Amino acid sequence: MKKILLSVLWLIPLLPAIRAQAQQPVHYDKPFEQEHSIKYEWSQAGQPLVAAAADRNGKIQVVAGSGLLHPNDGEFLFPGNLIADNSYRFMKDKAIKRVLQYDGQLVYLSDKVVFSNAWAGKLYVEHGLKNAALFDGGQDFQFMVSDGKSLHFIKDSQTLWKGSLKSDEVIGVRYQKNANAFWILGKSTLHVFSPASRSLSQVFKGANFTSFDVAPAKNRVIIGTSDGYIAYNISTGEQDGPVNKRLPWTEINSVAQIGEKTWFGTTRGAFALRKDGKFDYYNGERWILDNNVRSVSPGPENSVLLLTPNGLTRLVFRKWTLQEKAAFYDRQVRSRHIRNGFNSTLSGMQKGNVNTGYLDDSDNDGLWTSMYLGGEAFRYSVTRDPEALENCRESLDAMERLYSINPVPGFPARSFERTGHMKELSDPERWQRSAHPDWDWKSTTSSDEAIGHIFVFGVLAELIDDEDIRSRSITLIDTLMNHIISNNMYLIDFDGKPTQWGKWHPDYVNSFPVSVGDRKLNSSNIVAMLQTAYHFTKKEKYKAKAFELMHKNGYFENLMRPMETIGKTADADELSKVLSDGWNHSDDEMYFLGYWGLYRYAFNDTLKTHYKKAIIDHFEAERPEKEGLWNIFTALTGTNDFDLK
Repeated sequence: MKKILLSVLWLIPLLPAIRAQAQQPVHYDKPFEQEHSIKYEWSQAGQPLVAAAADRNGKIQVVAGSGLLHPNDGEFLFPGNLIADNSYRFMKDKAIKRVLQYDGQLVYLSDKVVFSNAWAGKLYVEHGLKNAALFDGGQDFQFMVSDGKSLHFIKDSQTLWKGSLKSDEVIGVRYQKNANAFWILGKSTLHVFSPASRSLSQVFKGANFTSFDVAPAKNRVIIGTSDGYIAYNISTGEQDGPVNKRLPWTEINSVAQIGEKTWFGTTRGAFALRKDGKFDYYNGERWILDNNVRSVSPGPENSVLLLTPNGLTRLVFRKWTLQEKAAFYDRQVRSRHIRNGFNSTLSGMQKGNVNTGYLDDSDNDGLWTSMYLGGEAFRYSVTRDPEALENCRESLDAMERLYSINPVPGFPARSFERTGHMKELSDPERWQRSAHPDWDWKSTTSSDEAIGHIFVFGVLAELIDDEDIRSRSITLIDTLMNHIISNNMYLIDFDGKPTQWGKWHPDYVNSFPVSVGDRKLNSSNIVAMLQTAYHFTKKEKYKAKAFELMHKNGYFENLMRPMETIGKTADADELSKVLSDGWNHSDDEMYFLGYWGLYRYAFNDTLKTHYKKAIIDHFEAERPEKEGLWNIFTALTGTNDFDLK
């Protein structure tokens, strides 16, 4: 569906022109927040990663068993790695156990001291715990340090208080600034320490605690466990309800309050609890290097750092407009998805590294390129960007060659590729030799390719004010539709037989029960295609055939049939059962691409009114998905009732 997205995003600015038909809601392109991940791999599995932090300058450091690390390279979709941080040479001999951000600066815990390179290096506080592993900073450079057994409250190399948790092990320390209090988590107890009175009090007891953080705005302490989390109410001193287990995953490793969200690192990814009570869940290599998230911490520039055994993931929350997002996708397509002018899939990537992939062929090279080309046409129509126009020319060249690369008049190939590699291509049995010595072409073209072609050729002919592009597009519309009409409403392949899916003849279309979607779909598509052909060529044969199919062969009734009638068909032939086995979004894609020509190029206003009803009926069935293509192509009818969010 990403290929559709680019087309739709560039179509949005056309809505004001459409709105002239009626007072429709309008999209105002305001920045919105969307996240992406940047990954930094760690290859030394024997050296565990302990903690990550960032200072106010954006510098990120990671504590590992081998010393300090920092990110190297890395950007969205281009993984970097973690390497030794040698930027300050004299940190190498420090046995650093943990790092945190304090007052915007990086502060370190070693086996001897709490120290920093900020504040002219003046922070240097001995703590007296050889195996110190946990700490946090309070007001005026006071720190609470623990080795899991003992607790030392220190300042200026003085130990102001010593203590421990009776019959429990310290696993976490957090400072609450607005209360001037240190919270201490054990495996089964929660304590609070008052720096003012230098007293430690147990306030809560439970079991299987793993991590925690303080949520001051909620006046809660959030305690992660091996099976859910507990919300401890600071005001009442009581637990809020039962353990929360209705979560994306309940085995919690880490808790962090970052801004208004409470973050949880688990053994199966990370998730954030939002203000509205819903979760944002990040799981799998699309988002993180591995799912065992051991630590969550705030990162620079509105980001979140997720530490796992295999490295560091930085979730970046960026604000951008839809136009900026469309431009981003366009750059992405141009840099790595153009093959012979087609919009192609990048396959064979290793762990999402786009530099390791290759451009692959597809059954639907023509369809995907049609949608991409439509997007560039919309872009040019709105922005007049010469780059968009050049992109249109390049992809139109590829689409046009689909018709000349094979020997069948008016027949579009699915794709073409350099000769000598059929066995390496998908469906090698479908590939045929071309008359050209260096090229092969793919046969068996289907109806989804055909509707994609007619859709985009119509868009180009209507919206692009370049006479060469316009005339070539109209010629291609005429070429394909003449082939279909001349061959009794079939796509006829090199072997003289109809392709498996290129069939619009009534004997085929009306052979399906009315509940099978292909009966409605093929009727809707072919009427749209014939209307488009007539609109641009004014050849009466296209108009006559459309009315013949609609009135003599029931295609109008077919295309107007409500979506609620489409479903499984038990008492039918095997093909009908297969086609009605489940909802097919590929069919939805074909419907909505066809609606461009069905509605915009309707023969008369009466038909246009009926078509609008059919389109809106389909939209209502799809509406819960909030898909951009369904919404915007429905808006083309002038209705006020569609979604902009």
